[in-house]
Amino acid sequence: MERLIRPDHARAALVLTHGAGSNADAPLLVALSGALGERGWAVWRVNLAYRLKRPSGPPHPSTTAADRASLAEAIVHLQSETGLPVFACGHSYGGRQATMLAAEQPELMRGLLILSYPLHPPAQPAKLRVEHLPALSVPTLFVSGTRDDFGTPEELGAAFETIPALHDLVLLPRCGHSLSPKEAPQIAELWDQFSGRFV
Repeated sequence: MERLIRPDHARAALVLTHGAGSNADAPLLVALSGALGERGWAVWRVNLAYRLKRPSGPPHPSTTAADRASLAEAIVHLQSETGLPVFACGHSYGGRQATMLAAEQPELMRGLLILSYPLHPPAQPAKLRVEHLPALSVPTLFVSGTRDDFGTPEELGAAFETIPALHDLVLLPRCGHSLSPKEAPQIAELWDQFSGRFV
């Protein structure tokens, strides 16, 4: 499996997906998969369906169901390949699709790590992407920058109050929406602490 990090004696596995204009080889994802691998996680970086069809450009709204289906397929494949409990992680668009998939099919995954959840388009705070959040029933850690123009800390906090499952929001000071590969070790540590309660 390309882009799979599988340390000896891995204790859990995670499928890692990318943002709208990116791909599975994004520097943040590469750094995070390495940091998690050092902590005993098997990590598989995958391209969503729209990215498999074309190498650049954002997804179209008509592709979202196919993108979630490709993520679900990756989760099932990773579980079959490793025999480990599987979690999902996504940055921005990939994170939103992961939360939507978890709301639709919670049995697929043990929990979620969501980076820079795109609560609304920049400068359009009324266009909230929250309809599915009350159906989120798996433990979820959200990590966002305090300077993220897709959602302020206050907006994110209010939106996530509707989630019935165990969840937490961690804010990274002075970080924007893209996040930096240098944040990967801290994100890996935060995820280790959060997921340690149910892995």
